[in-house]
Amino acid sequence: MKKSMLKNGSLLGLFALLCTGLVAVVNEFTFDKIKQQEKVELARVLHQIVPDALHDNELTEHCITLQAEDALGTADALPAYIATQNGKGVAIAIEAIAPDGYNGNIKVIIGISHEGEVLGVRTLSHQETPGLGDKIELRKSEWVKSFDGLLLLSDEDKRWNVKKDGGEIDQFTGATITPRAYVKAVKKAVQYFNTHKAELLSTPANCEVGNE
Repeated sequence: MKKSMLKNGSLLGLFALLCTGLVAVVNEFTFDKIKQQEKVELARVLHQIVPDALHDNELTEHCITLQAEDALGTADALPAYIATQNGKGVAIAIEAIAPDGYNGNIKVIIGISHEGEVLGVRTLSHQETPGLGDKIELRKSEWVKSFDGLLLLSDEDKRWNVKKDGGEIDQFTGATITPRAYVKAVKKAVQYFNTHKAELLSTPANCEVGNE
């Protein structure tokens, strides 16, 4: 009986070891492919939120890291991408986190022109409720386009609220927490850019493409 248990235990251990090794091999062979796919998707999103006509560089090639917890919603460093024309910074795409979404963090990316105009906003990841909060995805609704062309005239600009809070941006039927958190995150990112514009647009590239 004891020998049988030891034998079965050894077989289970060997099986676990083989499975671990197989997973490691698969990860090794797929890692580069996954990273390449992530870069392609990032480039696609960046082209959507920063018009090609504004710049002559490849946005993914001018990546910088930003660390500003109050402004960007996380203590972690986040990437931003500088658009340049003839070597001069003309726009930026900043990643930010809305930490107070209905079901947790919402990661967004905001394209902002040199003048502080929002060029475009997209949702990178979220866990919001399907059918309600997931309207922050462009494939579910065009709500994110509500930000296109907006300027933040002052820190107290009342337009930068959902309509329920006296602003000009629609909330979702049956779901106000998600759009409220989203608007707040985008506004804070624009405030941060407006305050640090000269510094941000002149920062040399200092991170890998697609760095999280």
